[in-house]
Amino acid sequence: MFLGEDHQEVRSLNGVGPVLERVLARLGIKNLSDLISYFPKDYQDRRSADQLSSALKKERINVKVSITRKEWIGRGRARTLRVQISDPSGSAFLLCFGRPYLAKALITGKYFWVSGKFYLRNGERVSSNFEIEEYQEDAVNFGKIIPIYPLTENLTAAFLRRIMKQALALINKDLENELPTELSSRHNFPDKAEIIEWIHFPESFEQLRAAKEALIYEDFFFQQLILLKRRCKRRDSVKSRRRIDGELKKRLLLRLPFVLTRAQEKALKEIEEDLFAPHTSARLLQGDVGCGKTLVAFLVSLSVIEAGEQVAFMAPTELLARQHAENAANLVAPLGIRVAFISGGLSQKQRRTLLESLSKGGIDLLIGTQALFSDDVHFKKLGLVIIDEQHRFGVRQRGAMLSKGESTDLLLMTATPIPRSLTLTLFGDLELSEIREKPEGRIPVITHLTRQGNEQKVYKRVLQEIEKGGQAYFVYPLIEESEKLQLKNAEEMYLYLKKRVFPGLRLALVHSRIAEEAKQDIMGNFAAGRIDILVATSVLEVGVDVPNAICMVVEHAERFGLATLHQLRGRVGRGGKQAYAFLIYSGRLTEEGIKRLKVIMSTDDGFKIAEEDLNIRGAGEFLGVKQSGFLKPGISDPVRDIEICRRARQDAMEIINDDPEVALRKNSKMKRVLAGMADHVDLLLAGG
Repeated sequence: MFLGEDHQEVRSLNGVGPVLERVLARLGIKNLSDLISYFPKDYQDRRSADQLSSALKKERINVKVSITRKEWIGRGRARTLRVQISDPSGSAFLLCFGRPYLAKALITGKYFWVSGKFYLRNGERVSSNFEIEEYQEDAVNFGKIIPIYPLTENLTAAFLRRIMKQALALINKDLENELPTELSSRHNFPDKAEIIEWIHFPESFEQLRAAKEALIYEDFFFQQLILLKRRCKRRDSVKSRRRIDGELKKRLLLRLPFVLTRAQEKALKEIEEDLFAPHTSARLLQGDVGCGKTLVAFLVSLSVIEAGEQVAFMAPTELLARQHAENAANLVAPLGIRVAFISGGLSQKQRRTLLESLSKGGIDLLIGTQALFSDDVHFKKLGLVIIDEQHRFGVRQRGAMLSKGESTDLLLMTATPIPRSLTLTLFGDLELSEIREKPEGRIPVITHLTRQGNEQKVYKRVLQEIEKGGQAYFVYPLIEESEKLQLKNAEEMYLYLKKRVFPGLRLALVHSRIAEEAKQDIMGNFAAGRIDILVATSVLEVGVDVPNAICMVVEHAERFGLATLHQLRGRVGRGGKQAYAFLIYSGRLTEEGIKRLKVIMSTDDGFKIAEEDLNIRGAGEFLGVKQSGFLKPGISDPVRDIEICRRARQDAMEIINDDPEVALRKNSKMKRVLAGMADHVDLLLAGG
């Protein structure tokens, strides 16, 4: 939700000098439009007065008091003003840390309003977190609902409220409604000036609810309008792919030692319907770890290749891209498919030869990393772009790939499922397929929780599994020692495990700072069974499949997110043998850490884990967009406000189905908002 175009600098407000201007800039506030777009995170109801006797019974009280006594306690820099306050019900004390100026303002015998949190100290009611204002019937911050804003150093709540009122007085009259008039009327929304006034300084909670609903709707409406416009634009792009009999796909399915799951067959059918539809398509394929997404991707690639076109398959890391290339060599190359791998490590001669063949149609399936969308990569006829682990790529990177073909279809894949409640917000412009079913015979990984201090039991169990012929991963949250974080790190633990715990075994270390070529050699040796234990950071989250890997040990497991823990656990148990995940946690667990570990112990369903992760972290943290400019903190929430989102999407769809350009011409303000918001939606879709 974007407001106004008033770029008048905040220094124009009374009381804002160079120092406070810099303080506000740290919050992203540079002009008056930024300021009034800085919404409260909470509100305090100060419309009624409490009594001091209730100070310890409530989270916060608002009370009219008189100043009884003032004194200084402590010495030097620790010298602090201590003020006794009283009302007919009793007395309490204010500790004025860092506020010596209150000694002159708080005159004994005078009456003041106080709002604060109180606690018991040496038998006395005490508050150090309070606001105070001289008592008047029309007090500035009392007798009303008060907004509570996120603050930063050197910025007080009272000051921010004061300059907010100045800004509203200056520009509220110039605020225009961005929504089409018919939609504002349909939903009975207030005018924009009222909405912004009520969101900052509501006279009642009814006003606040009305303002919030309007802002939430507006956020979602423009977001959905952008997403739906993108979908319509694709449908305007006509393609004519020749129909095929699917001979290549049939031949690959006959070569497989297993049959596809029903979920794989369903996803395959949905994607193929896209591929042979009359317009270009974009689809997201979600699947849990090890559900067989890559095989589906290869099967649909064969359909495009059989139709005489080329396929680009992009992965976020060279390790994963190489694994896809090796799998393609084993699965589809024997069918006569010309597969090639491109990376930044190719020599100039190799690269030149590969690109020449690609441009002439001599390569059917090109697999690689970001090197795929380099300017010198040209396809003869690119028909399909497949992007694995799509959340690691931005919208513009996807666009760069699609621009290498004409009417090119897009298939995005992810092993980090997006909860259903977020799919409208994140992927409203895409079709969606899911593979929830795992291949038959896959044995669930047994997960154990171990408290720090009992690691030797885990080490002993790992040794037993390795002596049976298995391999193990050990994962740590840090690469090297940190002064700030007292956590185990990969480099030190590699040496400790190698010398003290497993002296007779073959160990190796891998993390993000190791050169790509060395990393490939290490992973290759591990996959070939020449390394028993691989010590690493979460770089393994997206890694190669090693069927012989039996044990995953994650130390300081409470430091990892749910999605990462689930992905790491999915690195083992891919070879048909019983596998184990050992999650070692420290005694300093936060409440959130406890919740995460309980979830990971209760299920191995990635979709359920994603839902629980969303419940624990909230939509803002889950999406990684708390400071992206979209969605607004404290206003829009894709989970809580899903019904408003659906309503906004339906209204946006009506406009799209009519003529969006006519609607935009009627409302120039709406057109400007859409143009500005597109970048924020791109940031959201890029994964934060």
